[in-house]
Amino acid sequence: QLDISPGYCWPFQASRSQVVFRLPTQVRPTAITVQHPLKKSSALGDISSAPRDFTVSGVDAEREEEILLGTFSYDTEKEPTQTFPLQNELPRAFQFIRLVIQSNWGKSGYTCIYRVQVHG
Repeated sequence: QLDISPGYCWPFQASRSQVVFRLPTQVRPTAITVQHPLKKSSALGDISSAPRDFTVSGVDAEREEEILLGTFSYDTEKEPTQTFPLQNELPRAFQFIRLVIQSNWGKSGYTCIYRVQVHG
């Protein structure tokens, strides 16, 4: 969604969750961007629901295989929009991308995702 105001997120239950994105077409991914509002933008000054450690994988539905494209950490002290070049860039395309949130910044009940973009 276009609105990334605090509270307009896609909440995942718990601090560890995952989602699979179906892209409109096959893409040879080169980077992923994650966006979360700054602490000063939050009404409570608390962004502990922001993702912290996460992995990105390409999913080949036909072969039923998943290929790790990178392991990353979102830093709440940096800019709200952070782009991560994929560590395992492969000369192949995927239509499905799995994002696994390994941890967040301390919120026990949920993790919020505001915007994720796949570049390729």
